[in-house]
Amino acid sequence: MKVLAGNSNRPLAEAISTCLGVPLTKASVRRFSDMEVFVEILENVRGEDVFVVQSTSFPANDNLMELLVTIDALRRGSARRITAVIPYYGYARQDRKTGPRTPISAKLVANLITQAGANRVLTMDLHAGQIQGFFDIPTDNLMGAPVFEKDIRQTFEGHMGEVTIVSPDVGGVVRARALAKRLDADLAIIDKRRERAGVSEVMNIIGDAEGRRCILVDDIVDSGGTLCNAAVALMEAGAKSVHAYCTHGVLSGGAVARVAVSPLEQLVTTDSIQATEAVRVSRNTRQLTIAPLIAEAIMRISEERSVSSLFS
Repeated sequence: MKVLAGNSNRPLAEAISTCLGVPLTKASVRRFSDMEVFVEILENVRGEDVFVVQSTSFPANDNLMELLVTIDALRRGSARRITAVIPYYGYARQDRKTGPRTPISAKLVANLITQAGANRVLTMDLHAGQIQGFFDIPTDNLMGAPVFEKDIRQTFEGHMGEVTIVSPDVGGVVRARALAKRLDADLAIIDKRRERAGVSEVMNIIGDAEGRRCILVDDIVDSGGTLCNAAVALMEAGAKSVHAYCTHGVLSGGAVARVAVSPLEQLVTTDSIQATEAVRVSRNTRQLTIAPLIAEAIMRISEERSVSSLFS
């Protein structure tokens, strides 16, 4: 196999390469003076099984274009199979029509990746499971739950009986329930009403938070407003402490500062998106690596073994 890295998250690609014991394929991914993307593969890839590691995080359009151009270069270089490894799938929140004359951008991006020449996709914690069906090629959706489970057991060692997993909204109940089941922990749900885009208002807590060590679980943390409001509501309901575990730390705008002054003791994300300087210096934000998990999935795909059994 060959592993090729784009520019969106080079440290993660290097960590995956180290886990696999396979050096990154030499390639030049650069910009012309007018910022057009140019990709040149500097090794022979004819007949090879190639994995392209590229998150479509900020700047989403640039990173997506890099991925598409890289796939095209590999296809024209006669690679046998091209797998797009997308730890964070951008545009995933635009997965349905939210009103008249609005796009379903997640489906458009899936079409672009397929038409560019990808043979399969490997991604992680898609915002909505149905996005797998947007692709006409095999798509593996990894779960961050095993990574979170291990860290939670270490962090709350000796206090697991006090842990309650909390979904910050009704839409994330399935995700929170799955983690709660793995940990044999209680489950609570926060019912919130969103007055307008980007503003969330916590309304009610379904379940018991009093005297509990609450762990908020979500797939994406962007502005941080939902998590911070949820943390305030949980503390007002008598929670002993509030932590948050989110797979994708988008953390746009002043999100890190917002989290820093919130009741959250700690926000834990994965390195599916490369940490900004604000995240690296934050006192209550940290990242867990998903490199071993992705490396194992890549190895199983290359050897035609089951990926789903990773989570059984």
